[in-house]
Amino acid sequence: MRLFPFWEREAPDVSADSTDVELVAAVAARSTSALRILHQRHAPWLRARLARRCADPDAIDDALQETFLAVWRSAGGFKGDNLAGWLWTIAIRRLISALRGRGSRWIGTGIEPVDISPVESAEDVVLLGVEHGDLGSALTRISPELRAVIEATVLDGLTTKEAASLLGIPEGTVKTRAMRARARLREELS
Repeated sequence: MRLFPFWEREAPDVSADSTDVELVAAVAARSTSALRILHQRHAPWLRARLARRCADPDAIDDALQETFLAVWRSAGGFKGDNLAGWLWTIAIRRLISALRGRGSRWIGTGIEPVDISPVESAEDVVLLGVEHGDLGSALTRISPELRAVIEATVLDGLTTKEAASLLGIPEGTVKTRAMRARARLREELS
């Protein structure tokens, strides 16, 4: 019995001209050169998007490293042709995890400060309100299609084009669903 049969697959040859889907398939077969090409191709735009959400370059670096480590580990589970959306989902979750992790430990000279009263960030306060407040319960009561558009455009800050690509629907549908979702949320919250 083979413990790790997926390691025995031979990685296909890849080059800078390979498609994202071909590269992910090669990463799933444990090709480090395919991972390197994916990183070179996608890390710059991921870094730029993450930097719009976080001013800490170390947290962004951690999130990017963890993103591509996750790609290495789970490339075999990638289905579809929208690699950018898949990478973004991993990256934003890794950034949030990195920021939460940094908030829970003291990094310094080894001397604990006298007053370490934690201050919640504005983003944390808003996200907690969204998740556990009236808006969160209103979001759970609207249809999944409308909720997905609101989460992508408002909570993740994606453009209409990016949300359309991530959700696999036309841009016009994103706009229509966003308009319907806002109307439904107004009804739910009033």
